[in-house]
Amino acid sequence: MEHKLIDHLFRHHSGKMVSVLTRIFGLKHLDIIEDAVQDTFIKASLSWRTKLPDNPEAWLTKAAKNRVIDIFRKLKTEQNNLPNLNQGTDTIALNDLFLDTEIEDAQLRMIFTACHPKLDSRDRISFALKTVSGFSIKEIASGLLTKEETIKKRLSRARKAIRDANIPFKIPRGKALKERLETVLEVLYLIFNEGFHSNTKEKLIRKELCMEAIRLTKILLKNKLIRTSETYALCALMCFHASRLESKTNTENGLLDLKNQDRSLWFFPLIELGNTMMNKAVENSEFSCYHYEAAIAAEHLKARTFENTDWYKILYWYQCLQILQPMPTHLLTMAIVCMQTNDFKLSKSYLEQIKPDDLHQRAYLFYGAKAEFYSKTKNIKKAISYINLALMTVTNSLEKDYLQKKKRALLNKKK
Repeated sequence: MEHKLIDHLFRHHSGKMVSVLTRIFGLKHLDIIEDAVQDTFIKASLSWRTKLPDNPEAWLTKAAKNRVIDIFRKLKTEQNNLPNLNQGTDTIALNDLFLDTEIEDAQLRMIFTACHPKLDSRDRISFALKTVSGFSIKEIASGLLTKEETIKKRLSRARKAIRDANIPFKIPRGKALKERLETVLEVLYLIFNEGFHSNTKEKLIRKELCMEAIRLTKILLKNKLIRTSETYALCALMCFHASRLESKTNTENGLLDLKNQDRSLWFFPLIELGNTMMNKAVENSEFSCYHYEAAIAAEHLKARTFENTDWYKILYWYQCLQILQPMPTHLLTMAIVCMQTNDFKLSKSYLEQIKPDDLHQRAYLFYGAKAEFYSKTKNIKKAISYINLALMTVTNSLEKDYLQKKKRALLNKKK
């Protein structure tokens, strides 16, 4: 029970704690702050075995703050680097920084700092995922479809760039704000995707990450300078996808594809919120990739049954998306959509444009799509060979079970 609570708190509150403590102590001490937050959770895992505190989050925040001060004292830097936290106006100011509105402001500052142009574009997203939402290096590697060693190097480069450029811990203004917002939205998109379709071994869906991404996007929308049509579109997309979370697995925790999901489990309040966000997103004619992805998600939600899905409209939105943002994953989905309309010629042309390596850790999705293609075109032998390739490359146990069922169905067809 304690381990689950600590894991839950770490996911939801470590980013808050790192952001607030960075606002207090400065970016130059970020390494110490992150270590302190990590140490605090280790300490919690030990001390909470006997008794849980009345307010776990407050306990963690206070413990992290004290841990940082302890480390600074050991380094003999307190006089030069710390405010006097024990008395007077500094104590009042410190307490004010832990108000909800100030925590939100600190998190906004952190994510915009992470997306500063002085940081390499490849490093910004990794750094933001680490500092804002407490992702592990393994989770970041999964979300960005790259190696853990690469992520370690990116995080190291980002911290060095922040130190060398003396980057301020603040939200930019004017033109700089608009330019940096694009990376901020991409970071939030990746956080959501890791929750919606996790690449971890045992867990396919991590609802807490989806809700965290939505929460952070809502923080953006509270700031009138960041309240753009693109931000609204991203929020709509997240709401539409999150509304289907309960239907993605069955009671035995097995994976269910869209065709077999119980649509009565779709959460209407989130769909309604998504529609509200989408209406605001289309108040002007500037459409982003998030607009098109939200439009695709909305089409699935409109259909009363899988068979009633307007696949032609979905394909059109994907084609618009591919023109705006060419990606192998879009081609893969377009190929699958074409299978639904029995346009196997077009489906094949999309599949031929994809190399499995382009999908990195999700190469199994390509092999699964090829298996589906050959199954639908009555070449069961080839379908089985591709489902075997998918099984060899998939890491998530739920998806492996799902593919095993597909294989059994193909073997029955072969008889």
